[in-house]
Amino acid sequence: MKKLFFIATVLIMLCIGTTAFSKEAATKDECIVKCHEAAALINSKGIEEAVNVIGDPTGPFVWKDSYVFVMNLNGKMLAHPIQPELTQHEHLLLMTDPLDKALFVHFVNLAQKIGHGWVDYMWPKPGKNTPAKKTTYIYKVPDQDIFVGAGVYVGGMLY
Repeated sequence: MKKLFFIATVLIMLCIGTTAFSKEAATKDECIVKCHEAAALINSKGIEEAVNVIGDPTGPFVWKDSYVFVMNLNGKMLAHPIQPELTQHEHLLLMTDPLDKALFVHFVNLAQKIGHGWVDYMWPKPGKNTPAKKTTYIYKVPDQDIFVGAGVYVGGMLY
């Protein structure tokens, strides 16, 4: 009986541990929801207040291993909670990932032409320097020359 109790306890602990770990990686659905929430915030509170909220590294638009950022259609980063230094550039259109993909050009083009969708590229995970495969959802804020984005790392968290 003790042996059965021990095995059951170990199995429960493994399940709890696996479930807790799996919750650490953001999902594509969460990215879509957070982007739509950020767009609603921009339209209801205005861009200045929204930039402050979205750019806050401890705010509601940073979760698990993901975050929302805000850019304009000229390629200027308006808010980035993890790398706020990106907001200091006139635009980011010349920046490429390690595979030479002009990711911000792809973001802007997608926002302008279709209004929403996914872009694949390489980007470091929060707190890391090594780029990892990432896919980001881009959503153009209705009636504005602004879009928001949030992404997931392909393969979950590999910290």
